[in-house]
Amino acid sequence: MTDRPSPSGSNSCMSHQLVDGHVVDLDTVRDVTRFRNATRQELYAKRKAVSLDARRATATAIGTLLNEAIGDPKDKVIAAYWPIRGELDLRDWMANMHKRGAILSLPVMPAKHQPLEFHHWTPRSEMQMGHFNIPIPAASAPLDPDIIVVPLLGVDAAQYRLGNGGGYYDRTLARRPNAHTIGIGAEFCQIQTIFPQPWDIKLNTILLAP
Repeated sequence: MTDRPSPSGSNSCMSHQLVDGHVVDLDTVRDVTRFRNATRQELYAKRKAVSLDARRATATAIGTLLNEAIGDPKDKVIAAYWPIRGELDLRDWMANMHKRGAILSLPVMPAKHQPLEFHHWTPRSEMQMGHFNIPIPAASAPLDPDIIVVPLLGVDAAQYRLGNGGGYYDRTLARRPNAHTIGIGAEFCQIQTIFPQPWDIKLNTILLAP
């Protein structure tokens, strides 16, 4: 589920390896990893160049698109996220969804390299620092989301997501096939392909805004 498979326990001269249950060609994986790392740096640079006001405007536009895509949110369990690394800040939208009757949750990493859990959040939730210093709800209250809103660093024409490289969302979404996934980001996120690998998970819906 990460871009870089671990060679632990295998012969370094082998041309194929089992990664998360998938047999992969190591040369291909290395080439794809290099491509993705270079693409990430380009996209981080584009994100950094966007002014705070422009980023806020994009977040507002995405909130409108999310409202249209989700419809009546009452009693729907929606997983959002706490923004890091310049991701679009949807916390005002999340608070509005809470007022409209949605049940909100945030991703929680129970341990490194493990699938994410989603714990109940409200605008009044007490927060604490989780792994990688990302705020998470202090009270442990796992939920099973109907909808998962996923931040995009990049996204390709086939709706495969390029994230920060840890593989956490791919691990998670593979285990939650019934959740509707919505990738959100700025228009500059679009790329031709991420060269998807067997463990990459295609998103159901993509919402982009200027």
